[in-house]
Amino acid sequence: MPLARYALYGQGVEIYLAPTYDAGDGWVGTMQHIAREGRCWVVGSGFVLRGADIPDSFPEKARLYPDAAEWINKGDSVVVEPGGKIAAGPMRAELGILYADIDSARAAVARRTLDVAGHYARPDIFQLHVNTKPLKPVSFD
Repeated sequence: MPLARYALYGQGVEIYLAPTYDAGDGWVGTMQHIAREGRCWVVGSGFVLRGADIPDSFPEKARLYPDAAEWINKGDSVVVEPGGKIAAGPMRAELGILYADIDSARAAVARRTLDVAGHYARPDIFQLHVNTKPLKPVSFD
């Protein structure tokens, strides 16, 4: 979703929140990329799930998730600094709260080296229009 991110960058986002079910090294790398690209803090809030978290009433639970301790999703919550360095995490295959000290002013400082929606934007050539009016996601005629 590069254009959705670009719209956030254009508004001067300092802390980008990314809650997701995704996990793994690729996910953590994506969080680092967004921090580098947007020169903002990125907080990736991962979703953890073990076999024990699946209700017993779930059809065929015993066959699909026989090991209650098995990690179905390992989470990978992470906090990334504006330059892409990991400040905290990733919290992988564990339950808990991930803490990091975030100085939002560092985002503005980082943007002095690369501001994709500022001095690199070229509004004389490229324009993005964002409609903020509430609309129905589906129309039936």
